[in-house]
Amino acid sequence: MIAIDNVLLSDELIDEQFVCDLTRCKGGCCVDGDCGAPLTEDETQIIARIYPEIKSYLDPQYIPEIERQGTHVNDSEFGLVTPTVNGGICVYGYTDEAGVVKCGIEKAWKAGATDFRKPVSCHLFPIRITEYPGYEAVNYEPRETLCKPACHLGKRLKVPVYVFLKEAIERKYGAEFWSVLNTIAEKRKSATDGF
Repeated sequence: MIAIDNVLLSDELIDEQFVCDLTRCKGGCCVDGDCGAPLTEDETQIIARIYPEIKSYLDPQYIPEIERQGTHVNDSEFGLVTPTVNGGICVYGYTDEAGVVKCGIEKAWKAGATDFRKPVSCHLFPIRITEYPGYEAVNYEPRETLCKPACHLGKRLKVPVYVFLKEAIERKYGAEFWSVLNTIAEKRKSATDGF
């Protein structure tokens, strides 16, 4: 376990390798799951506010679901999450010409329609954060079958999870946090290489 400030991170973030392989998984993390993507209270307000600006970037077939359910829902087990279509695809998902499910919010962000990229939980996947009184637990939780291609690609390219998710980790915790994590990883690697 790695402790940085009030954040406890699983050693797997350093020890395991991961690189999304969208050609193989087809963006299945936007479809497969127990519910929609976890949201913070702030994110629910942001998405509600930007909805009119991002609406044209969303899949038209899912707009009725957003308008019926709202821009977020409260799941009895997982709390605030994005709505889904019949327990499947996230209402903000769309399928591109290659058959890959991607995020409509991020599509709007790339087009400059909003400064909100997408929920941080999506950006951090396959990292999952659990909040406890006084600290957060950060764990590496790839889907066993769905993420197998990403685990293989990460190993082939030798890219640790925390390196692949550098931008997302910096977004959540800041550049200095990632730098400390990188220093810890480098020290561990040096110690291991020394034997």
